[in-house]
Amino acid sequence: MRFQDLFLDTLQTLWAHKLRTGLTMFGIAWGIVSITLMVGAGEGLAEGQKVQMDNLGKDIMIVFAGRTSLQAGGMRAGVPVRWLDTDHAAIAQEATACKYVIPELSHEQTPIRSAYNFASLLVSGSLPAFSEIRSIAIAEGRFYNDDDVQSGRRVVFLGSDARKQLFNERKAVGESIHIGDFPYTIVGVMQAKEQDSSYDGRDVSKVFVPVTALARDFPRAPPAPPHAINQLLVTPKSLDDHDQCKWQVRRALGRLHHFDPQDKEAVPIWDTVENGIKFQGMTNGMKYFLGAVGIVTLFLGGIGVMNVMLVAVRERTREIGVRKAVGATSRSILTQFFAETMIVVFLSGGAGLVVAYGMCAAVNSLPMPPFFLGLIPTWSTSILSFVLLGLIALGSAMYPASRAARIDPIEALRYEAGG
Repeated sequence: MRFQDLFLDTLQTLWAHKLRTGLTMFGIAWGIVSITLMVGAGEGLAEGQKVQMDNLGKDIMIVFAGRTSLQAGGMRAGVPVRWLDTDHAAIAQEATACKYVIPELSHEQTPIRSAYNFASLLVSGSLPAFSEIRSIAIAEGRFYNDDDVQSGRRVVFLGSDARKQLFNERKAVGESIHIGDFPYTIVGVMQAKEQDSSYDGRDVSKVFVPVTALARDFPRAPPAPPHAINQLLVTPKSLDDHDQCKWQVRRALGRLHHFDPQDKEAVPIWDTVENGIKFQGMTNGMKYFLGAVGIVTLFLGGIGVMNVMLVAVRERTREIGVRKAVGATSRSILTQFFAETMIVVFLSGGAGLVVAYGMCAAVNSLPMPPFFLGLIPTWSTSILSFVLLGLIALGSAMYPASRAARIDPIEALRYEAGG
């Protein structure tokens, strides 16, 4: 039998049993839709969380000062530790696996006034690398630079919300504001960003100045040492250097402040790299689980196909007997039923992918929360679905097709005549 004749004969047979064929195709299509949507939802959640974590800072470790819990070098446990504004330079020489080690000094609830409004905001002082480490994009002007830090210039970079509070929609760059009693010149404005995690507040509501200017104008009050800072910001040269960088920072701080480097309570670290790896493992597990649910649905659809084809074999016993009686070979019967199954499975699989991608596009056109980027279908998932669909089709087609091919024509005709 020519392929064209086989194909047309198969379509006629399927059309003659429209309800049965339609229900079978729906089961297979729904399996494909389930896999695509479930894995797409997991991918959207993972990517959304990654964007949120990158908004805080990419591959960043925030190193806080704590209190010792282990005795070291004759020092008792329970001693508070303070980082100093010289620590970062000493650590950078020793921590060769780290890309950046910079200080951060904060002054909370600082009165700030412009010519138009008044606000009480957090002032953050650091080095120019702060903008890169903390993913701060520039909307207007510039961030403060090395010359500003070395000279202790009173220049300020405004968060997007801080700018709205102080200037509304007016021009801000080049204008002056008073931070406390000191005049500062605005050199830049931050681009707005979403941020659902922070250790001291949202960046859009802060003002950023050189650490040298902040330390001079707002010295630390006792019991903190006059040269103390709030925390250190550290990034590794690469993800492979993460653990080594972290240990080198602990070791250097232990040497500088005379505590055991193994004392984690002396050096609490908010490690976004480690947290990101853990979250990635969790989202991967969720995607695998959701994908497994879709695969089970696909297998159930395959079982449905097998059952439908077995019913078709029983209903068409006389037809098979007649065809074999007039010379049809077992191979042609096998090919006929196999072709029917493959057409049903692949038509329904293709329809399922079209529906799934259409649903993803429709959902993604709606407003999304910051931590979820929508349904993100992947080609790898689609290819995997089709491979699984082909294997399921092969398995579901072989048994009923081989059963039809083994029917004895005399027994088939006698069975129908008796029925």
